Amino acid sequence: MAENRPVRFGIIGCADIARKVSRAISLIPNATISAVGSRRLEKAVKFAVDNNIPTSAKLYGSYDDVLDDPDVDAVYVPLPTSLHLRWAVLAAEKKKHVLLEKPVALHVTELDRILEVCEANRVQFMDGTMWLHNPRTRIMADILSDAERLGEIQSIHSTSSFTPPPEFFEKNIRVKPDLDALGALGDAGWYCIGAILWAVSYGLPNAVTALPPVEFNEDGVIMTCGASLFWEDNKTATFYCSFLAHESMDIAVHGSRGAIHVTDFIIPFAEDAATFTFSGRGGFGGEDGMHLGWETTPEDVRVELRIPQEALMVQEFATLVKGVWGGAAPERKWAEVSRKTQLLLDAVDKSIKLGYRPVEM
Repeated sequence: MAENRPVRFGIIGCADIARKVSRAISLIPNATISAVGSRRLEKAVKFAVDNNIPTSAKLYGSYDDVLDDPDVDAVYVPLPTSLHLRWAVLAAEKKKHVLLEKPVALHVTELDRILEVCEANRVQFMDGTMWLHNPRTRIMADILSDAERLGEIQSIHSTSSFTPPPEFFEKNIRVKPDLDALGALGDAGWYCIGAILWAVSYGLPNAVTALPPVEFNEDGVIMTCGASLFWEDNKTATFYCSFLAHESMDIAVHGSRGAIHVTDFIIPFAEDAATFTFSGRGGFGGEDGMHLGWETTPEDVRVELRIPQEALMVQEFATLVKGVWGGAAPERKWAEVSRKTQLLLDAVDKSIKLGYRPVEM
């Protein structure tokens, strides 16, 4: 029976991130790589050799050949964002389950088309946001939902930035308007926005306002930006994303009774463990109210990982695919998570274009 065998992946596109995901597929028992496709066969062959792809995998000089392969059950799509609509739709139409790299689309209307075709063809959809599948994320979510420990969320701040080498700004697809027109907002900002939404259980804010200044490259692609978000219950959030600032992957969630801080939420400092800091209710110490220190110190929480978070992502995706094989409906949770993230990304982009005016959701 089909559900007793591994999910057979086809990889369309040999981007750097595909190296990480192909390794993740090799680390779990319920998935395997059945095919790799690139626009040039030589590139697919080199990718297979460099990344220890199973010799049984078929190598193709086109993406269409991967989608036409009857031995491919699901595709991982690490192509530039401008190509997602075409290839994700074609994959779903050919009954291939879709693991789509983020940002998933240039605009929510594109994503809606992708999701529509996935649902019509009863295929599973998930985007490639790896940190959501880390067990640390689940443990932090439990604290966020505990009124006795964290209380009511008051504010959230997230950052995602890095300083790439000079050649990045000349050759990388993330700075090319015809490939990834959203730049840092689509790449690093996707994580910030997603983390903020995760912290509030994906309740959309009432308004989004981009924060000046926004920096662009000479082609008009965003290099640095930020925004503020407001909810009707007075929660606020801010984020900052950049290709021009020192590496950061932070999220801080402040509640009325406690706070969570993470400094490596996107990629943990080590792949076999992940940590975060929880600060509970406390006060300041010292004689006569001099506030010479804290009465309590933050708790450092360490979560061990049996396999890396990207492998956990693939494992969950493959489990959902097998569920569909067994008669279950595709899990819609991940489509909803992607769509809400895309909606906020679109709102920030719109606010920038409107001269930093608020955009109501």
